[in-house]
Amino acid sequence: MNYAQLLFPDFSLILIGYLVCRYTALNRSVWQPVEGLVYYFLFPTLLFYSIIRSPIDWQGTSSLMLAGIGTGLSAVLLTYTLPHWPFIGKRINERDAAASAQVAFRFNSFIGLALAERLAGPQGLQLISVLIGVCVPMFNIAAVYPMARGSQAGFVRELLRNPLIVATLTALICNLVGLRLPAVVEPTVARIGQASIALGLMSAGAGMQLGLLAQGKLLSTSVLAIRHFVTPLIALCAAHWLRLSPQQASILLIFSALPTASTCYVLAARMGYNGAYVAGLVTLSTICGIASLPFALSLLNWWPI
Repeated sequence: MNYAQLLFPDFSLILIGYLVCRYTALNRSVWQPVEGLVYYFLFPTLLFYSIIRSPIDWQGTSSLMLAGIGTGLSAVLLTYTLPHWPFIGKRINERDAAASAQVAFRFNSFIGLALAERLAGPQGLQLISVLIGVCVPMFNIAAVYPMARGSQAGFVRELLRNPLIVATLTALICNLVGLRLPAVVEPTVARIGQASIALGLMSAGAGMQLGLLAQGKLLSTSVLAIRHFVTPLIALCAAHWLRLSPQQASILLIFSALPTASTCYVLAARMGYNGAYVAGLVTLSTICGIASLPFALSLLNWWPI
């Protein structure tokens, strides 16, 4: 499989967003409201629809969910312990470590949904939606916790204000009890979802800040190494340990190597941390994803399921 060709449409949208923002009149003042629209309305709608649109085979996907949760928790644990690592802990800024921890385990769902559908069709879209559904609440809690400890922001209040947590938990509950959207509104909701992917990818490009990457080099390298190198290796081990199907393993590996969420810097800035530094990490993670996604998928050739 030509992974570069598979990834090209999504990363080309990121590049287009970057170029349009930097070299046309559609600058940051235009894209900031777009980011808010995507974060608070379009993307939560997509998450809700992706999870609720068809019944989840909880038994058939239980191993995949366990693999995703285990892989994610491993990344969270590694990141939380960074300040205590020898030769690293004393050389990193604690507030920057709290703000950037989320970069190591949060993920860009726009890219994940687009790639999963292109790689495995509707079934792949549902599988990654299951992973998103169980991991978004967990990862957002893990992202808020270290920052809430070091600021005046209330932990529970921040969780209740997070639109991604609200959308995914609501959708999972509705799916569990058998509620579905009326057929008459499905086309409208589906079009909102399609718009969120394109706008979300372009917004990620528009938000890239290449001039901020030199700050906190040791911390940046550690966080991004966990995100783009260590986590795919953990996911590969989890796929074999839990005996996932080849399709589920492919989706898990995509999930494990995604660039970090473009909204990481929004959360950091809103909670009073160094949003500019986190924006630089988001930029570099987006660039690293061009290499880490093919790397993760190629691991299945090295150690096939």
